[in-house]
Amino acid sequence: MQVLPEGNTVRVILSGRLDAVSVAGIWDEAVGSVSPGNSVVADCSALDYLDGAGVALLLKMRNLARSRSGGGLELEGLRDQLQQVVNMVWDSDPASWHSFRGERRGLAVMLGHYAEDIWLTMRSMISFVGESISIIGQCLRTPCAIRWRDFWLSLISVGVDSLSIIMLIGFLMGLIMSFQSAVSLQRFGAEIFVPNMLGLVMFREMGPLVTSILLAARSGSAFAAEIGTMKVNEEVDALVTMGLSPMRFLVVPKVLSSLVAVPLMTMFFNFASLVGGALVMLSMGYPLVTFTSRVFHNLSYIDFAGGLFKACVFSLLVSGVGCLRGLETRSGASAVGDSTTSAVVSGIILIAVADGVFALVFYYLGI
Repeated sequence: MQVLPEGNTVRVILSGRLDAVSVAGIWDEAVGSVSPGNSVVADCSALDYLDGAGVALLLKMRNLARSRSGGGLELEGLRDQLQQVVNMVWDSDPASWHSFRGERRGLAVMLGHYAEDIWLTMRSMISFVGESISIIGQCLRTPCAIRWRDFWLSLISVGVDSLSIIMLIGFLMGLIMSFQSAVSLQRFGAEIFVPNMLGLVMFREMGPLVTSILLAARSGSAFAAEIGTMKVNEEVDALVTMGLSPMRFLVVPKVLSSLVAVPLMTMFFNFASLVGGALVMLSMGYPLVTFTSRVFHNLSYIDFAGGLFKACVFSLLVSGVGCLRGLETRSGASAVGDSTTSAVVSGIILIAVADGVFALVFYYLGI
């Protein structure tokens, strides 16, 4: 590149190739050649190649010439092929960026917006779960409408594959809770009441609660990731185009399998926790028959049925929210990850809220 002053005109001679590499080397010199009060002529007769980087340089020189001297940039000797490249953007103005100062909101307004978002999210989740229950009821009246193959595959994923971790955590929780309680109650000679506490806590509260949280972390996230990947790949849109309902095709088998598997997993969890508690009591010198009699003497059928009913409700909430987050997946590289995270967080929050509601209802009903 050569810069030749000619009176009130600056002639810039460009030659060779104007690509990303060459433009980077001459950019500062070319931009500095545009001085106030002078017009600029770009001699392109010796120019062999021009791409987007070269056009960007010419546009920058033209804009500087307009702003500094009120003139412009005149192109001379540009070949027809290169002229076509320049003409694609030559008549357009560069984008102008304006700093935008966001609206400043007070604390009350921000809390109101957050509360509104939480309410809308909760309402959409509850309505989706209700719609899932309605469709499941319709499918149960016509069992041929259920995709039984997908149901069995989901049942294996939710129940069989999760059984080992469920029983391990149940055993450890029963062992730890029994040991900690026995150490405290042994001071008063009341360690015999450990089986009573363990059975009541596990069957009424901890069994369905921990099992559902594990379902949210393992199966709920898997549901959201699977359906979210289908949504990103436009497979869900293809189902709608073919006249197939995503609710019946994708959601119902997963929700129905969770509804069947979670109560069974809860019973296995309770059994494993009792095994852990029995080991603690055996180590303290109590016979196994004493442990089992104390556990089942203090439990009633209402406690057993109440825990299983909680597990059924929690499974509907977790599986439904996982499928909902999958269907709400947007496009983008992080969309599936965001849906998976949201499914786990929303599922755990719904479990906590539902468990609090159950506690109040059971208390006022005297259960």
